[in-house]
Amino acid sequence: MITEPYRDASLPVAERVADLLGRMTLEEKAGQLTQYFHFGSMVGSVLPEDGEAPDPMFAGIRTPDVVEAEVAAARAGSVLFVRDPVSANRIQRLAVEGTRLGIPLIFGFDVIHGMRTIVPVPIALAATWDPETIEAAQAVAAREARANGIHWTFAPMVDIARDPRWGRIVEGAGEDPYLGAAVAAAQVRGFQGDHGPESVIAGPKHFAGYGAAVGGRDYEESEISDSELWNVYLPPFKAAIDAGAGNIMSAYMELNGVPATGNRWLLTDVLREAWGFEGWVVSDANAVHSLEAQHFAADQPDAGLRALTAGLDMEMTMLEPAYGFLPDAVAEGRLDVAVLDASVARVLAAKFRLGLFENPYTDESLAGTVLGAPEHAEVARRAAEHSLVLLKNDGILPLDRTAVSSVAVIGELAASKVNTLGSWVFDQVTDDTVTILEALTAAVGPDVTVTHAPGAAVPGRLFPSPLVPGVPDLPDAATEEAAIAEAVRLAADSDVAIVVVGERHDHSGEFASRASLSLDGRQLEQLKAITATGTPVVLLVMSARPLDLRWASENVAAIMNVWYPGTRGGEAVASALLGEFSPAGRLPFSWARDVGQVPTYYNHMRTFQPENAQRRYWDEHTGPLYPFGFGLSYASFEYANVRAARDTIAVGESVEVSVDVTNTSHIEADEVVQLYIHQRFGSAARPVRELKGFRRVEFAPGQTQTVTFTLGPDELRYWSAATRGWVQEATVFDVWVGGDSAATLGTTLRVTD
Repeated sequence: MITEPYRDASLPVAERVADLLGRMTLEEKAGQLTQYFHFGSMVGSVLPEDGEAPDPMFAGIRTPDVVEAEVAAARAGSVLFVRDPVSANRIQRLAVEGTRLGIPLIFGFDVIHGMRTIVPVPIALAATWDPETIEAAQAVAAREARANGIHWTFAPMVDIARDPRWGRIVEGAGEDPYLGAAVAAAQVRGFQGDHGPESVIAGPKHFAGYGAAVGGRDYEESEISDSELWNVYLPPFKAAIDAGAGNIMSAYMELNGVPATGNRWLLTDVLREAWGFEGWVVSDANAVHSLEAQHFAADQPDAGLRALTAGLDMEMTMLEPAYGFLPDAVAEGRLDVAVLDASVARVLAAKFRLGLFENPYTDESLAGTVLGAPEHAEVARRAAEHSLVLLKNDGILPLDRTAVSSVAVIGELAASKVNTLGSWVFDQVTDDTVTILEALTAAVGPDVTVTHAPGAAVPGRLFPSPLVPGVPDLPDAATEEAAIAEAVRLAADSDVAIVVVGERHDHSGEFASRASLSLDGRQLEQLKAITATGTPVVLLVMSARPLDLRWASENVAAIMNVWYPGTRGGEAVASALLGEFSPAGRLPFSWARDVGQVPTYYNHMRTFQPENAQRRYWDEHTGPLYPFGFGLSYASFEYANVRAARDTIAVGESVEVSVDVTNTSHIEADEVVQLYIHQRFGSAARPVRELKGFRRVEFAPGQTQTVTFTLGPDELRYWSAATRGWVQEATVFDVWVGGDSAATLGTTLRVTD
C-alpha cells in the first residue's frame, strides 16, 4: 500500500513534487541539484591509475568510489558518464534502495551523434537540409542510449558558429539562425520522441553565445551586440524550447563580461520570463566552480549562490560541488529557501515525468539487441548519403564502371575507422564501421583493381586533446617520403585517383580550435604531385570545417566534402562516387578561401559601399570559395516563375511565394530549394540576405514541381536595436529563390501599415 503521496503515480506531478519537497532536508535538496561525473570506465585516461591525473583540468577530480558514497548519502541527484546498464542499475540502487526517500538518479551522457551506431557528425546532419533525416538519426541515438541506461543527453549543441577555427563547429548547424533553428528542433524531436521508454531528454547547449568565442578559441569570452544575440544566436535555442526540450545547458564563457553560468539576464529574464521555459538548467562541466577562476565569484560558496540565484538549477561537477554550500546560505539568511525549492522542484518534476520513481532500472537485456541494430545502420547510411556535398565536378563523377579498370585510393583517412566515425564518440566500437576504402573495394567488384596507399601523414596536435588520450603513431621523415612516393606511383598507374584529405577526428570538437585552415602536413604537396601525373583526381575532404581548397578547386577534377560520415559512411561515399544516388547535401556555412577572411558569413550587412564588397582585401577576394547553401548535383535544375500570391501585404499578414523547379536531366535527384529575403529599409539596416525557407525535394527525371513557401510575421520581423524590441515594419523586401545563397531569380514584396 502506498503511504507517501509522492510515490503515487496517479497523482499530478505538481502534487507529488510538493509532497516530496516537504519531506526533504536542505542537504537532500542541495544533493538533487548536484550532478557528478562518474569516470569508472576511464581509469588511466581521464582518471589517474596512481594518483596523478593525466591532464591538469582533471586535478582534484572525485573518483568513482567517492561519487558512489555521495549517491548513497543522498548528496547527488544525477550522474553522468555511466554508459552501461549494469553499472547504471548498480549505482541507481544506492539511491533508490539505500537512501531515506529513495529518489532515483537521472543518468546523463554526451550522446552527440550516436551511441553504438554512429550517424554523421551534427554539422554533417545540418548539411542534409532535411529535418526528417535529422530527426530519424537522433531517434536512433536516443533508442540506443536509453537501452544503455541513459535518460538525458547533453545535445543538441545549437550554438551558431561563424568562425570555423572554433573546434565545436563540428557539433552545431553552422552559421545561419534559420537553418540552425530547424536543425535544433529536429534533433529535439528525435531525441525526445514521444517521451517514452525509447526516448531521452534533450539538453540544448550552450546558452548562449558560446560559438562567438573571440578568435575562434574555445572558452574565450564572447562580445555580442543585443541585435546579434536576438537575431542570430538565440533563435536556435528558442526553436529547441518550442520543440519541447526538457533541459538547457548554460555556457562556460563570459557573455559581454558576465559569465553565462551566473548570468541572470540569460537564465531568468530571457529563458524563463521571456520564453516561458519550464525545464531545468544545468551547468557545463565545473562551470559553477569556475566562476571563482573567472574572478566573478569570491569563493565557492559565493559561486554556488550566484549561479543558483541567477537561475541555474543543477551543477555539473567533477570536483567538490559549490552547491554543497547552499544549505549554509539558507541557514545564514543569504538564500531564500523558496529559490532553492524552485530549482529542486524542476529536477524532481523531470524525474516524475520520466517515470523513474516507478521504473528506476534499465532492462539489462536490451542493450544486446538494440545497440547496433541493423535498422539503425540503415538510418545512419541514409543520413550519410544525404549529407555529402559535391563542391566541384568537371564530369568525372559519377565514375563510369565500364571505363575504369583501376582505382588508387590515397590517404590514411580513407582506411581509418576511428576517423570515419568522427569526434564525440567515447566508446569507439569499430566492428560495424565501414571505411571509404572498404566500401569502394566491395562496390566496384572484382573487375576493377583498387589499390591503397596511406601517403602523407595527417599530423597530430601540438597540444593533445585531454578528451582523446594518446597521440597518433606518425612516421619519421624518411618513411613519410617513401609513403608519398608510393602514393604518387599508384596514382600514376591507375585510371583515377580518389584522394582523401582532411583532419583527424580529434582536430574538431571541444579543446579543438585551430589557428589555420590549411591542409595539415604534406597533404597539399602530395595532392599536387598526384595531380601532376595526369591521372584524374577526385578529392574527398574529411573534416568538420572548411579547409583551404583554393589550389584544389582550380586543379582537381572533382571535390566532395564527406565530413565524418559515421558507421556506414564509407558505403554512402562509395555509392555517391558510383552514381547510385546524386549528392544533394548543401553547405551549412560559407566556405572561406583563407583563414584571414574569418569570420565570413553570407548574412552580413550591405555597408555603405556594397559595390566594393568583393574587394575589401587587396590580396584576395572577400567572398567565400563556396557560398552558404551551395552544393552540386549529378542532375541539373532550372528555376522559373518566382511569384508572390500578392505583391502587397499588410503588417501581420502572410503571403505564399512559389517557384517552378524542373529537373532538366535524365537523373533522379534531390534538390534543396532555398528562399532568401532582404529588407530594403526600416528602423535598422538588415543583412544583404537571410534564409527564410528551404525544402529538400525529390525529383524524377524531367519532372517539374511547384515549391511554395509562406512569408509571414515570423519570417519578416526582426529585433531592432533602434526600438529595443521585435518589429515588423512597413517596407519593401527583395525575395530570391534558388539553389544557394547566391540565387539570382527573384521578386519583390511590399509590406504596408
